[in-house]
Amino acid sequence: MAERSTYMGWKLDYTQPPGEPAYIGPDSVTWRIYKNPISRVIGGVCAVLLEFADPRIRSGVWDHSTYRRDPVGRSERTGHAAMIGAYGPASAARKIIGGVNRMHARVEGVTPDGQHYKALDQELLDWVAATAGYGFLVAYHRFVSPLSDQEIRQFFSESTEIAKLYGVKKKPASLEDFHQMMAKLEPGFEAHPINEEFLQVLQNSAKERKIPGFLLHAIVCAAVDIVPKSVSERLGLNDKYKLSRSGRLLVKLVARLSERIPKPDSPAGQSCERLGLPRTFLWMSKRKQAALLEELQASGRLKSWESYSNDAS
Repeated sequence: MAERSTYMGWKLDYTQPPGEPAYIGPDSVTWRIYKNPISRVIGGVCAVLLEFADPRIRSGVWDHSTYRRDPVGRSERTGHAAMIGAYGPASAARKIIGGVNRMHARVEGVTPDGQHYKALDQELLDWVAATAGYGFLVAYHRFVSPLSDQEIRQFFSESTEIAKLYGVKKKPASLEDFHQMMAKLEPGFEAHPINEEFLQVLQNSAKERKIPGFLLHAIVCAAVDIVPKSVSERLGLNDKYKLSRSGRLLVKLVARLSERIPKPDSPAGQSCERLGLPRTFLWMSKRKQAALLEELQASGRLKSWESYSNDAS
């Protein structure tokens, strides 16, 4: 599959422009979590299932995007937007998110059971943003490295400015907040063949993704495993996609191995270079990271988003 080189007119080069900060910094929990490709896939699939549980979101995505024809490609494009928001220069994040919002403004329709929806309905907008944060966080916490309560709270707070760009108004500040939001929507959740179709297409992409089929199946089961149990039961996915003990061990092994292997050409690695840090910065020990950050901050070469904003105004 050919690598995408641009997204909404922005060249996917996270090294440029040198020095421009992202909305989230290199010392963040978000940068640490998003760098792991295994937990990102697990979290992303979980988020899609939570979104598709709501018939309004499911109909909007299915009827107004390329998901029906190319669910894997559509998921990857959504992933690009998430990575740009976290790692990309702030100017690119604003451009991309603005483009996404303009596309969503044209999405509206009626579900098969007669519910009217708009992609920018506040309730739906808030839920979509919440599912992404929940998926990425819990996947990392469960399969890569446990996070402290303070780290979890910090993760939720770090994406506040990005959420505002999307128009999100009700944003979870904790896992408890997420579950409360879910509880209000859950009575409207329903099982649908599209969920099964999505998971099957994803598993059938193993050869294209150059991933062994048994591993991709375990990753899909891991994604279902972190969907809150009441929702996964409502969707009817628990039996067919139950994560076995051996599958859990396999996913943890691969995810933790991936956490240790530097990926300098990834968005995470490129973004470190843009800020004057080694591309392997996020894979270094916390002590080395702290020393490098202190050095850059003392020299004035690592600017905060606030200082960049003042310079640009």
